[in-house]
Amino acid sequence: MRTVRRLLYRDIVGSVLFVVLAFLSLFFFIDFVDEMDRVGRKGFTAGHAAYLALLEVPGHFYELFPIAVLIGSIFSLARMAQSSEYTILRTGGLGPGRALALLATLALGFAAITFVVGDYVAPLFDQRAEHTRAEFSGGIAAGRSGTWLKDRRETPDGERNFSVNVSRAGAGGQLDGVRIFEFDADGRLLGRTEAEHAVVDARGLWTLSRVKETRWFPSQGLASADNARVTETASAEAQWQSSLNAGVVAAAVLPAGVMSTAELYRYTRHLSAHEQSAQAHEIQFWRKALYPAACIVMVALALPFAYLNARGGGISLKVFGGIMLGISFVLMNNVAGHLGQLQNWTPWAVAATPSLIYLLLSLGAFTWLVRYR
Repeated sequence: MRTVRRLLYRDIVGSVLFVVLAFLSLFFFIDFVDEMDRVGRKGFTAGHAAYLALLEVPGHFYELFPIAVLIGSIFSLARMAQSSEYTILRTGGLGPGRALALLATLALGFAAITFVVGDYVAPLFDQRAEHTRAEFSGGIAAGRSGTWLKDRRETPDGERNFSVNVSRAGAGGQLDGVRIFEFDADGRLLGRTEAEHAVVDARGLWTLSRVKETRWFPSQGLASADNARVTETASAEAQWQSSLNAGVVAAAVLPAGVMSTAELYRYTRHLSAHEQSAQAHEIQFWRKALYPAACIVMVALALPFAYLNARGGGISLKVFGGIMLGISFVLMNNVAGHLGQLQNWTPWAVAATPSLIYLLLSLGAFTWLVRYR
């Protein structure tokens, strides 16, 4: 059985690696050509374009690996079925249950690779790519109205709520166009702090540069506009302590797609704790957490092709149909995420349902082929 396992694994892994290499080469070329549009702007060169295209490779690997697993597995198993190699393995004692166990073990290995690349390698490279682009474009734009964050803190004068607006994130973790609004427990505005730049450390200490602070005093005037008292101060630098540390701020500014599972989890907890909508990030978290399981689904979809009757003809069409089925799984996964966000469905169910449906379909097809073919 060790020989059979080695034969299957070597053939499937070789096919998967070939497909991955072909996909990554294609996407590297596309990214390189796309980045070449920046050449000549603010010192951007062809070397920078190639560097950014290389930084995108781990992210593409993470996104494409399940499809590559499907195509490589189908190609390998269908070729074995067509050349009668798999028939020989079956007559040598490779039963359906044992074949399923062997491929399940291989699928777990593929899933582990997907998890490591998606959770550790790709976010690191994607964030580096975002910061590199920021060096040449002046920063990461945070939407038309900027990114908004909320914080809550107890003070000797009572509970204080803070709303923080960041216009854009510059290179090196610097934040540009920062505004901090302070409210009391009744929602009355107490102060506004504006800073041209800010840097946040891991403990939530904000170092503000070129600061202008405006304070309102409700005890002396918000009830009557005629008696309101306002003070304004300006300073070169100021510090503000908050629970919004560098990780939370980075999660709010950067696209959700470049965040790791742990970062998404922490950010969704932060949003929920401050009574903000976390639906989109919760769905993204569960999709990220369950995405490695797509490799298991893809191998399960490929397994029935080992039991095809090659003499019946039409094997190329069947292989093409299997690939289209896998692509439909990816499309359904993406559509389910958008529908779940629009319909406010349970996040974990949105992420898990497509995988469960296609896994059951593949196991059903496998059982039917084993029993009736």
